[in-house]
Formats: sequence, C-alpha cells, structure tokens
Amino acid sequence: MVISAGNFAIRQCPVPQILLSGNSLYTSEHFYRDVRDRREYGIWLDTRLKGIFAKKSLHWADCTVAPSRAFADELQKWTDKPVLAIHHGFDRVTFFQDQSALPSGVQGKLQWSESAVRLLFVSHYNYYRNFETLLRAIPLLRNKLEGRPLRLFLTCKLQKGENPGPYKPNVAAKLIEQLQIRDEVVELGAIPYSLLHHVYRSCDIYVTPAYTETFAHPLVEAMASELPIVASDLAVHREVCEDAAVYFPRFSPESLADAVAQVTLTSDLAQKLSANGRQRSEQFSWRHHVLQLLKLASALSGTEWRVGAAA
Repeated sequence: MVISAGNFAIRQCPVPQILLSGNSLYTSEHFYRDVRDRREYGIWLDTRLKGIFAKKSLHWADCTVAPSRAFADELQKWTDKPVLAIHHGFDRVTFFQDQSALPSGVQGKLQWSESAVRLLFVSHYNYYRNFETLLRAIPLLRNKLEGRPLRLFLTCKLQKGENPGPYKPNVAAKLIEQLQIRDEVVELGAIPYSLLHHVYRSCDIYVTPAYTETFAHPLVEAMASELPIVASDLAVHREVCEDAAVYFPRFSPESLADAVAQVTLTSDLAQKLSANGRQRSEQFSWRHHVLQLLKLASALSGTEWRVGAAA
C-alpha cells in the first residue's frame, strides 16, 4: 500500500495507492485570473503545468481522498472520477497545552489594543487568501463601529522576503498606505504554532476572505478558541464552520465590513457563533482521520490495519 500525500500519484504503481489531494489552486479559475491580472505569468504557467499532473494523478491512483466534501466534489467535477472526503483533524490538547508567554513585542501589541475591536487573520501572505479584499473593508468598517477603535492582526509581515513562496506583498502593503489604515493594521509576523492559541484568545473575531480553500485549519482553531467567525462564502467554509460563522461574498469588502459590524454590534449573535464554534470544533479529530484512512487502506489491500490507543 502506498499513500501519496503531495497531490501527485505514482503512475502504474505496483501496489494499491491512495492519493491525498489538497491543493485547490489547480482547479481555481479565480486564482488563474488573479495571477494573470497581477502579470504573474510564471506562477500561472507553473500552476497550470502542475495542475495537468495533479489531474492525471486522480486517474493513476486507486482512490483519491480530499480533506472536505466541498473540495472532493470540485475534484470529481474536474476529473469525472469519484473522490472520498475525510476531514482533517484537530488536537485540542496539543493546541492549548503550551502556556509559555508570547514574545514581548507581540504581547505588547495585543495588550496595547485591548480597547479596540480586534480582528484576526492567520495566514502568511499569498494571493488566494485575498488580503486585498480584507484591507479594503477596514476603512468601511471603521465608519460602522460607532467610534470604537479597530485593529486587524495579521500573522505575517507584508514585506519582501518575509513570506514563503513566490507571492509579492507589495500591492497589499501599498494599499494600506493608500487607504490610510496603517494604524488599524498590525503585522505581528509569524507566530510559533504552540503559542498561536494566545493570539486567538486575545482577539474578538476571526476573519477570512480567502477565495479558494480545501479545508482551512485556522477556522477550526478559531472555533476551538471560541471566536465568532466572519468568512467568505465558500462551500468549504460552510462545511467546516456550519452555523459558527457569518458569510459574505468573497470579493465584496462592503459585505465583509457589514458582516463584521453585525457581529461586533450584536452581542447575542457573537455569543451564539462562539458557542456553536466550540461545539463544532469538537467534531474534528486526527484519530478519526487516521482510522478512516486505515479503513480505506484495508479495503483496498485486503489486509486488516489497526491503530494503537496512542494514535
């Protein structure tokens, strides 16, 4: 049995093969249009070429697994091949166990903003997470908050060389200056995963404007941290969050600002989203994820696979 975990399968594999497919860029016309508009033709070509082999891989594998039903349906439509969905998991104990303090610089920025409405977006900079729509919503939201100060915390820095991959943050950085929102946007930089729960719990609302996704782990982390969520209206976001989020059209800063203002100014709604999110986060388990993969492997190989109690 072979499990190919990097979106690409082995052609003519001599043993049964499970492909784990988790890159929605290959199927996203929004992404191809975005990089064309940015004149990032190298990224466009690289993604197209990889997409050809990713598509062939679904035919080469004996079974393909996606991390959400929404993405599985997208892959099935793309290739006319059946695709299984097995949700990614979440380990609550591991996520919250490290009680070490945040670096003083990060902690200071969070504490200095305690009187503000604090939004959080966890991501390094890339194009498909749609930072620009979020930034354009900030001045609109500022006018809706009845004089309350506002801060948007980013777990990245919008500077050249500060993010993985080929994505250039210069447009987003320039937009901050054009919109005159430098005081509202706080670039925390990368936060160690073990300390990330402190950042979630220091904020009021989790926001994601991504225009394509396959699962989105930060949504589960935010729900476990009891943050209400405002998310772009993607099928995968609705699948992961269900009734723990308010949704907006993915490219509408106006609707994003309206949604955040609604959650901020309606305490009953915020409390309901928070409670729903806590319950929903408990449905994601790495143990269940592994057991489902082993069950699938057993069916394909004719061999019974087991997982120990510590898995």
